[in-house]
Amino acid sequence: MELSSLQSLSPLPLCYPKPSSSSTLSFLPFSDRTRAYFGSSVRKRATLRNSCNSAQKNFLHISRAHDHEPRCYFSPNEGLNRYCISKLYNLNKLSRYVVAKSELAGAGTPDASYSLSEVKLSSKVRGVCFYAVTAIAAISLIGFMIVAHPFVLLFDRYRRKAQHFVAKLWAAATVAPFFKIEYEGLENLPSHDAPAVYVSNHQSFLDIYTLLTLGRSFKFISKTAIFLFPIIGWAMSMMGTIPLKRMDSRSQLECLKRCMDLIGNGASVFFFPEGTRSKDGKLGDFKKGAFSVAAKTRVPVVPITLIGTGGIMPAGMEGVVNSGSVKVIIHKPIKETDPEILRQIARNTILDTLKLRG
Repeated sequence: MELSSLQSLSPLPLCYPKPSSSSTLSFLPFSDRTRAYFGSSVRKRATLRNSCNSAQKNFLHISRAHDHEPRCYFSPNEGLNRYCISKLYNLNKLSRYVVAKSELAGAGTPDASYSLSEVKLSSKVRGVCFYAVTAIAAISLIGFMIVAHPFVLLFDRYRRKAQHFVAKLWAAATVAPFFKIEYEGLENLPSHDAPAVYVSNHQSFLDIYTLLTLGRSFKFISKTAIFLFPIIGWAMSMMGTIPLKRMDSRSQLECLKRCMDLIGNGASVFFFPEGTRSKDGKLGDFKKGAFSVAAKTRVPVVPITLIGTGGIMPAGMEGVVNSGSVKVIIHKPIKETDPEILRQIARNTILDTLKLRG
C-alpha cells in the first residue's frame, strides 16, 4: 500500500520500530525484544510501504530521519497495525485546520513542512461576527416573510418573488461587512419570468448567500434536516426550497418531480450538480439529475461559476471567515435536448473558467 493512496489523511502519523544507530530501518519483526513508537517528522519525506511479503508477516517499513521526533512508546502486544490505522483515522478528524505540505504523491517540495498549523485568530473572530450579523438580519426580516406569506400563496404560489426579495436583503446585509462580490455576465441571466435550470460549482457554505444576492427566485434543494432549524428553516419553507433526503432514492425521485412541476408553472430551480461541497477546491463530477430535468422540460441550463467562496470559508471550517473577495460569473444559457450533452457542456464551461480565473 503506497502512501499516495492515503493522501487524504493529513498530517501523516507514522508507526515504526524504535530507531537504532542507523537512520534507515528495513523490514523487522516486532517481537517482545523490540518496542515501537508513533510520531511525526518535520524534516524529510516519508514513505510507507506494505508489500505482499510484509503483509503476510505484518511488518512495516519506514525510511526517514529520526532527529528530534516526539515519541510515544507502546507495547507491540497491543497490535501495531490496528494501532497505526486507528491513529491515522483519528488524527485525520482533527487535522482540518492543518495543512501538511510534502513531496508525497508529487505534491509540494522536499523541504516543505507543516505550515498553517493554526487558523488566524482574526478569521475566527470574523466568523463569530458573521453569524452574529446573519442572525440579527434573519430575526429582523423574518417578520416580513411571515406577514407576506398568505398573500404569496394566493397570488404567487410558485415563484414567490416577495420571499426571495427578502432573502436577497438578508444575504446582502450578511456578506456586505465581510467580503465584496463582483458580478460578470449578468446580461446572460434569463428574464425573471422565464423558467430555467441554474447550476453551479459548490465550494463553500457561503455559496448560498452569494447566489441569493442575484435576486432570482430559483428554488434551491436542501437536506431535510436544515428545515428543522428555527427561523432559517421557516424562511426556507416560505421560499419554496425543495427538501431532499440524501441516499433515499424515493426522495430523490420526488425531488426531481417537484422540480419539473415548478418549472411547468413558471418557476426556476437551482442545482449543485456535484452533490456536495468540494473539499479541495477541485470540480467534481456532475450528476445527471439537473440536466434530465432541463431536457424533459425543455428549458435552458444556466451555468454559474463561483470563485473565492472556498477561500473565505473553506468546506469543513464553517466557523472561519477569511478576508477575500468573490466573483460570480454567469455563462450563456445552454439549450439541448440530450441531458448528457447538457451535463458535459455545463461542466466543461465551469471547469475551463475555474482553470483560467480561479
